[in-house]
Amino acid sequence: MPSAYLLVSHGSRDPRPEIAMQQLARLMRDKLRSSYNQEPLLDVAYLELSPEPLHEQIKKFGEKALASGCDRINILPIFLLPGVHVMKDIPDEIALAQQALGQDMKIELKPYLGSNPNLQTLLAKQIAEKKTAAWILLAHGSRRPNSLEPVEAMAQNLAAIAAYWAVPPSLESRVKELIAVSKWEIAILPYFLFAGGITDAIAQSIETLKLQFPLVNFHMAQPLGASTELAELIGDLIDR
Repeated sequence: MPSAYLLVSHGSRDPRPEIAMQQLARLMRDKLRSSYNQEPLLDVAYLELSPEPLHEQIKKFGEKALASGCDRINILPIFLLPGVHVMKDIPDEIALAQQALGQDMKIELKPYLGSNPNLQTLLAKQIAEKKTAAWILLAHGSRRPNSLEPVEAMAQNLAAIAAYWAVPPSLESRVKELIAVSKWEIAILPYFLFAGGITDAIAQSIETLKLQFPLVNFHMAQPLGASTELAELIGDLIDR
């Protein structure tokens, strides 16, 4: 029997991430259509800031999937870090949905997007465009133990240094470290999926840093964004 697919993201009050998620869903449908030669059942759900809790969204999607002849839902967490949302909140919501749907529908949690090692290739393309700069990989951060290790490893592989928006070390502290070793061109790569409130705040903080350090040439790259390449990376996780 065919499977159904549910992309789960954080959710936002800003409309831009939802627009990007819908774009990503369209790209995923195109990919699955070409891979399996049939129209896929695929939708988007949100962990937070949605009118309904995630387990209710999964339950409704599961009922739709059953009516379409599907017996399995693949949950694809569109998250970059193995924080509390990925490791606890989403599995808890899935357990509630599974209880509500019963044994006729199997819900399978796939690896989160950030666990795909090829994600690094997308970031490396941006870095290659500005090789002269010292790069800072700026992620959201999490207080969950060991959740920052993937970012640290990725930064090292990209010859960058890691900074975090929500936990130390901060962007400003990393900038000061680079200036202390005479780095006068500094590029910031936001390790975020889509433009939104946080990327706006990062841009504003970079404007403040420009005033604070007028001799430094700052550059801010774009977040990952909805793209065919990102859809391919998500598709890789379906088979894991």
